[in-house]
Amino acid sequence: MNLYPESSAVLAWLPDEPTAPSVRRVLSEAEFSVASDQTLIACDRVLLRAVALEELTEAEAADHRANLIVAAAHWQVLRIAGEIVDRSRQPFPGDPIGTLDAIHLASLLVARSAVVGLRLLSLDDRVRQAATRLGVAVEPAET
Repeated sequence: MNLYPESSAVLAWLPDEPTAPSVRRVLSEAEFSVASDQTLIACDRVLLRAVALEELTEAEAADHRANLIVAAAHWQVLRIAGEIVDRSRQPFPGDPIGTLDAIHLASLLVARSAVVGLRLLSLDDRVRQAATRLGVAVEPAET
């Protein structure tokens, strides 16, 4: 399976939330993964925020960041470049879609043009619905 892991799924997996096992299973089944810069940025920002709000210690955040780095080392990272920016500015099924979700959807579409059978890994209902309307299969099958 070829996979695009979106921020909501990775952010559930990193701190081991209740949905983490299904995300972990899908990630482990992927033969190839391509993720946006945005996924890595979002994860780092959430960890920084959690430390600032004293929801995590520095050590816990460092452990989560290390897990992310190990996982992301196996991903192709898609830079937020002109083609993605241009597509993000256009309508998506289910609009209104927020800015960050539009960047994810645009990244997904750009990646799909180069990766056969690319599936979206997301826990965000709006992103999942828009991807489905764009003809992209979503994982996990049920949230």
